[in-house]
Amino acid sequence: MFSSNQRVDQGLLTVVLGTGGTIAGRSSRSDDHVGYVSGEIALVDLVANVPGLQGLPLEMEQVAQIDSKDMDLGVWQALVLRLMHHLARPEVGSVVITHGTDTLEETAFVLHSLLPKDKPVVLTCAMRPASALMPDGPQNLLDAVLLARQPGVRGVIAVCAAQTFAALDVCKVHSYHLDAFDGGEAGALALIENGQVRQLHPWPVTPAHDQAMVSVLRQRFLSVAALPRVALLTSHADADGLVVQALLADPGEHPIQGLVVAGTGNGTVHRALATALVGAQAQGVRVVRTTRCPRGQVLAQAGHALPEISTLSPVKARLALALELLCA
Repeated sequence: MFSSNQRVDQGLLTVVLGTGGTIAGRSSRSDDHVGYVSGEIALVDLVANVPGLQGLPLEMEQVAQIDSKDMDLGVWQALVLRLMHHLARPEVGSVVITHGTDTLEETAFVLHSLLPKDKPVVLTCAMRPASALMPDGPQNLLDAVLLARQPGVRGVIAVCAAQTFAALDVCKVHSYHLDAFDGGEAGALALIENGQVRQLHPWPVTPAHDQAMVSVLRQRFLSVAALPRVALLTSHADADGLVVQALLADPGEHPIQGLVVAGTGNGTVHRALATALVGAQAQGVRVVRTTRCPRGQVLAQAGHALPEISTLSPVKARLALALELLCA
């Protein structure tokens, strides 16, 4: 294993940041894949238990040790700060993040929105705890480091079960299977087969004209105590507008600034819920529609009272609106 006092040539060091999750989970029984405690095993021990990582120029840092269902702004801010620190170091060529599966797609979207894309940032995870008889974390971590060190790779990418997905596309689609993630209609960016990366699509990039915008957004993100409050609602049969009315009636410490509704089909919304949402919009609340369907996008309809976010999943649309409001 690399020692911190060794010299590493420019661009050859991979930094591994730990945030906890199932990959660092432990159960009292090796056959228990659900009754474990997340974030129990230190990052240095996870890395030490992967033979293929020994001897590589790696540097490890424990940023957090949480169950990713409890991910919050404070952890995201800490993660972004450490990422910006390490990505600015000339000897660092890539960063790998160990993360829980539950909110990995949301963290991936946040990082995609806030980071430059000239170096790879690879998130990986596990569906079984480290204490399992056959854990999947070690192979996922090895694949993530392999991908991160591949020449030409860049942008924010997720790796699980030998598949890699862009941050904008990755979505958890299964509650238990080892191949729990999918890239929707975009599919996988690449496959990792017997230690080799087979690229299928171009790596993510940030257009040059967006660089300044990303920098401003990142500065604002790091300076706030709370993100703009955006609630996520779902349209369904027999829906009503009571939740919308309740959110507007009791604003609390942080008033509602945005509402995202996961509509049926092409972003359609039950008429009772739509009436309440239009009323909220009239009161200055930003309202956008997406679809609860896992495939397809919301096709724009001229004259629709509620604008759409066409290509993002509901949870990513919520974050996109919160980040947009942050810069408003």
